[in-house]
Amino acid sequence: MKTAGEPAPLNKPVNLARRRHLAGITAAGLMSWVHRGFGASSADRFPVPDDAGTIAVEGGRIWYRINGRRHFANGRAPLLVLHGGPGASHHYLLPLLDLADDRPVIFYDQLDSGNADRPGREENWTVQRFVGEIHAIRNALGLDRLFTLGSSCGATWCAEYAMDNPGGLLGSVLGSPFLSAKRWMADAKALRSALPENVRTTLSAHEAAGTTDSDAYHDADMVWNRRHVCRLDPFPDYVLAAFEQFNYDLYNHMWGPSESLVTGTLKDYEAEPRLGLIESPVLYTCGEHDEATPASTAAFTAATPGAVMQTFAHASHMPHAETRGLYVTALRAFFADNETA
Repeated sequence: MKTAGEPAPLNKPVNLARRRHLAGITAAGLMSWVHRGFGASSADRFPVPDDAGTIAVEGGRIWYRINGRRHFANGRAPLLVLHGGPGASHHYLLPLLDLADDRPVIFYDQLDSGNADRPGREENWTVQRFVGEIHAIRNALGLDRLFTLGSSCGATWCAEYAMDNPGGLLGSVLGSPFLSAKRWMADAKALRSALPENVRTTLSAHEAAGTTDSDAYHDADMVWNRRHVCRLDPFPDYVLAAFEQFNYDLYNHMWGPSESLVTGTLKDYEAEPRLGLIESPVLYTCGEHDEATPASTAAFTAATPGAVMQTFAHASHMPHAETRGLYVTALRAFFADNETA
């Protein structure tokens, strides 16, 4: 089923505590921003897709958009982009539309995220079901050859998909990847130790008390987000758009109360021992200040046959936004090296 353009974001009540700590702005400022047009047609704010639509997957329908469709006729392999969260939307990755000048770029919102169906059933919130969405998209859109790019836990789904070595997968970009809960928590502990003492105390106190939905916890967590998630100030509209549509029920179930604390179903996830199964080319990326640290990303690279890695100075978990030109250039080079595989 195809639709014209990109639909307006879902009209859901604004959770001021959550949105404020993610956006880093006051509640009044956020409401002003929302009222200024977030609920209006997003075609006025973001590039319009060549086409968009829905695809049936296990549990419901996901939503996709394509730019650069004309390049299919030239035989250019498309890039399929997977957002993170879990529970975010494709919006924060829209800078990757820079690549649509020479290949199709396909974004999609995973089930229970963004513009996809939101059945809200926990049985759908599993790694393998999210991986199954990639198969469904390839079948529905006839993607015989493709590259994939996953950001954060989107890289989790991409890595799992690549481990099965499906035909026609020319290569994967695993951006700021979550591939080991053990490594992530060890890295988070070290990064948290460098936060101001009052921030550390606030985070720990509210986690111990089970009051992680409080304004005080979110405000303290915002210090982490500014250092290790997105260092742009202010956050761009496309980042704010992903936060506005965020599904926190899904995030809390699979992940936990904050980026630095994994308590959900992913708390025991470990893919590192299986990365050697991947036979197709892999480019790992991360930021210098990434919560997916360069050290852990280097370990994943070493565990993946033939993989290469690029770290982006002065960036954190969103180098595609923070160092946009350099990031896109690195991707172009990787795709050029592997297009004819």
